[in-house]
Amino acid sequence: MHNIVAKALLTVVVGVSLTLSAVADTGSGAKRFKQLTKDLPSPNVYRDASGAPGPMYWQQRADYKIKVTLDEKNRRIIGSETIKYTNNSPLNLRYIWIQLDQNRFNKDSIQNRTSTSSRDRLSYGALDAHYMKNDIDFGQKIRAVKSGGKDLPYVINDTQMRIDLPKALKKGQTISFSIDWDYNIIQEAVVGGRNGFEHFEKNDTYIYFMAQWFPRLSAFTDYTGWQNKQFLGRGEFALEFGDYDVEITVPADHVVSSTGVLTNAKNVLTKEQYQRFEESKKATKPMYIVTPEEALENEKEGTDKSVTWKISAKNVRDFAWSSSRKYVWDAMNHKQQQTDAEYPDVHVMSFYPQEAMPIWNMYSSHAVAHTMDVYSKMSFPYPYPTAQSVNTWAGGGMEYPMITFNGYRPTDEEKLEDRTYTRRAKYGLIGVIIHEIGHIYFPMVVNSDERRWTWMDEGLNTFLEYITEIEWEENYPAFGNEVNILDYIDTYMKSDYQVPIMTQSDSVIAFGPNAYSKPASALIVLRETVMGRELFDHAFREYSNRWKFKRPTPADFFRTMEDASGVDLDWFWRGWFFTTDHVDVAINDVREYRISTQNPEVEFDFKRKEWNAQRPEPVQQSRNRQDVGKLYIQDKPELLDFYNKNDQFLVTNKDRNKYNSFLEKLKGRDKATYERALKENPYIYFVDFANKGGIPSPLPVTFHYVDGTTSEMMIPAEIWRYDSDKVSKMFIFNKALAKVTLDDKHQTADVDYKNNSFPQAISKSRLELYKYKRSRKNLMKDALEKLKKEKAAAEETKQVPLTQTN
Repeated sequence: MHNIVAKALLTVVVGVSLTLSAVADTGSGAKRFKQLTKDLPSPNVYRDASGAPGPMYWQQRADYKIKVTLDEKNRRIIGSETIKYTNNSPLNLRYIWIQLDQNRFNKDSIQNRTSTSSRDRLSYGALDAHYMKNDIDFGQKIRAVKSGGKDLPYVINDTQMRIDLPKALKKGQTISFSIDWDYNIIQEAVVGGRNGFEHFEKNDTYIYFMAQWFPRLSAFTDYTGWQNKQFLGRGEFALEFGDYDVEITVPADHVVSSTGVLTNAKNVLTKEQYQRFEESKKATKPMYIVTPEEALENEKEGTDKSVTWKISAKNVRDFAWSSSRKYVWDAMNHKQQQTDAEYPDVHVMSFYPQEAMPIWNMYSSHAVAHTMDVYSKMSFPYPYPTAQSVNTWAGGGMEYPMITFNGYRPTDEEKLEDRTYTRRAKYGLIGVIIHEIGHIYFPMVVNSDERRWTWMDEGLNTFLEYITEIEWEENYPAFGNEVNILDYIDTYMKSDYQVPIMTQSDSVIAFGPNAYSKPASALIVLRETVMGRELFDHAFREYSNRWKFKRPTPADFFRTMEDASGVDLDWFWRGWFFTTDHVDVAINDVREYRISTQNPEVEFDFKRKEWNAQRPEPVQQSRNRQDVGKLYIQDKPELLDFYNKNDQFLVTNKDRNKYNSFLEKLKGRDKATYERALKENPYIYFVDFANKGGIPSPLPVTFHYVDGTTSEMMIPAEIWRYDSDKVSKMFIFNKALAKVTLDDKHQTADVDYKNNSFPQAISKSRLELYKYKRSRKNLMKDALEKLKKEKAAAEETKQVPLTQTN
């Protein structure tokens, strides 16, 4: 363990700057703090240098009229759509690209042909998915593409379809065309894919959750032209805004949840359900529209009849829906707190099977409402009339305008009163609803390009999710057992499987940490440590409102955050987003000084004590007193002289004269400074900091004094601007330090806290004793073991009351 070493500062140096450390690595700071001029695209008339949309910003528009039928017997979707496409770009378009996302489930898709294996092993699930993709012909089957009654030529390239136009579509022109299609619905639990159906084997019932289900316009942008990069499963979507009129035909006993507003509720609900539907628009807490009892009756009956649900959605970039006879439906009104909200009242709704109770009916709609409160405070008022949470496949979550698909359920006992739920299920449910409803803001409104930059929606949304969770309750277990996201990301930050955040989505190795946790951690550090909440929150709201219903790029986000806050953050973006460096700051050394009086009568005695303290008596000399006896010189007193009586710290007249001369020459402010220093006798410390991780970081320093008190100081990251590897800084106090620590509150994402204290703290924990057990296989005994008979029925298990569970 190192200690703070006390020394005498022999002289007060006049005219020397104490702000700079000796530069050990010339230019290392300049490299870290280099502006991103060459790394970001140049500003232009579409996107200006402040990060705002430019004076000639444009984006395309696609309006849809869709009719779709759920063929439940054959597990198929049959649809037809008419798309009105508006070219707002300055270019003439000779063809249009359409996304056919269901094609990635085809056995010959690029995704399937390029999937890799990391080990020589095969799971039941992987083999089951392989069989299903080979047994069933998945993918969208295009039956017709027409405009004005005439066929349009088209070419399908995996998950993209090019439609060739009869003549170029010029700026400001529109074209309407229709597409007929159908496809087999995937079983999500087998194939995966965040859409499809879930089969409940106990009672042979189904939930259908339809996403990426219709041919959609690919985005055409100023920065990339057509966004026709294939859908490989990870990098999600780049879409255009438009209005949707959708007719969904399903079995008559189904309940439908969807993007938008239901326009024919009277025709699809019973009289009692319609009354509840209208009443729920004013309810202050969740109430049932379809009760659990009605849902159970729907499950039992079945029907050959069908009904069409009509939905309208304005200014959305996508459309999703879910349908099932299993659904319980609750709803309530949510009043927005912002006075400028286009929709002061939002209809909050939750849809779930009875298997999801009791946690869904308890938490879902409340989590939706809480999310809107926090996200609207951080960005803009929720811009749509409905917000829906739907329980679909068991383990996941997915977002679409006004509707979200969310997982988590309690245990699977048949009787509701027998069910329990885990801590993970409770907080996982609340967390996934917050996350997916949050996505309605990012990217469903702030319309970033998910195919290129997943972090722009997932990272920003995970950041806001974390803020929302800790405003739900204190010590919210947001990341497993971790409450602080910055204590969760450290393992990934120092790993060998990182790629920069700015990497295109399909090439990211560890997708969750890279696209979700790391950018979210970066924004937490930015808000709480680098910028402060006031500057950050204003800049983030500015970004959100600038790009609401528009399509931002990373450069727009980076520039807006700097433009609106007045803080140069290029060093931060470079370190966190463009490299795989991490934060690891350390304290290498601390040295204590007091001001020297330069009076030899005082200082020489101090020097003597300091000299002796640093040089303990040689062990040979101390042992000689016992082993040798008298020394030679002790029997020869005539040999003793001046040097035997005086050590090197003897004060001489020459020393006294030098001191007097020093005092005579002190004048003006130097004399006043010297006299004040002697009077106050401050403690002066030089602290050596090291940047071991690479990313320049602010230094939240805590000074621990010998009297038990502490003080804190936040040193900005710009301290590394000359030398990004190591710096020294002087501190002056009126009392002595016991130790110095860094980042006591874990607010920098430091990956190694063991080097954050000087003197270094002793690591303390506990060990469990164990006894080694040797295991030997007895082949003869195993061969003689009797074969067990199959049990006729499962043994009864003890029922545990809910109050006794953890």
